Amino acid sequence: MRKPIIIGNWKMYKDKEEAIKLVEELKPLVAKAKVDVALCVPFTLIPVVKPLLEGTKIKLGAQNVAYEEEGAYTGEVSAKMLKDFDVEYVIVGHSERRRLFGEKCRDISLRAAQALKYGIKPIVCLGETLERRQRGTHKSYLKIQLLETFESIQDVSNVIIAYEPLWAVNTGVVATPEEANEATGYIRKLIKEKYGSEAAKNIRIQYGGSMNGGNAKGLLAMRNVDGGLIGKASLDAEAFAAIVNCKE
Repeated sequence: MRKPIIIGNWKMYKDKEEAIKLVEELKPLVAKAKVDVALCVPFTLIPVVKPLLEGTKIKLGAQNVAYEEEGAYTGEVSAKMLKDFDVEYVIVGHSERRRLFGEKCRDISLRAAQALKYGIKPIVCLGETLERRQRGTHKSYLKIQLLETFESIQDVSNVIIAYEPLWAVNTGVVATPEEANEATGYIRKLIKEKYGSEAAKNIRIQYGGSMNGGNAKGLLAMRNVDGGLIGKASLDAEAFAAIVNCKE
């Protein structure tokens, strides 16, 4: 049985004092969580948040990783550097990275491979635009995106997939539980075709896109939805805890 995982993506929010306050408020609220929990924080907050999470159920994550191990790549942070701080998860291929910074599937694939090389679990993001969804071409697009994004990944046993339809990211619009289940189920089918039945059975596929305490229970009840990649709601301790604790 796949254990759900709820991951908070703080994006480019919180300074040092705000981060400390949020984590301290969150810790008692999720102390009895029955799901895995992680926070993907900005690079500058990793050394701040790390000691606060020791002895808790909350794991530490980052929001991106370089596709090379080292070199003249100004502004990049390598998997080796993240490992120094015991980072356990890293987001790769988030829709904002693809859309705003032009990250391509091949680069994202290499980022994920670098994370795996250093024992960090990549959260690989996939998702379609509203136009593709309305035209009914979202499945063919997801297939192309997955095959290209997973090109450099040989083993998915330590990979998490986040299905994040672009039309539901930062919009307040949420996929229905049935839509989320259909898409995550199709992604699972693609994993089966590429990596085999056991990989498809065990890989965790999250939903990401305006999940909150009000809709999380319905989404997480779906057979193929194994958690959530949470943006806005993760910036508030009570809102994030409501999602974490809705899974019985």
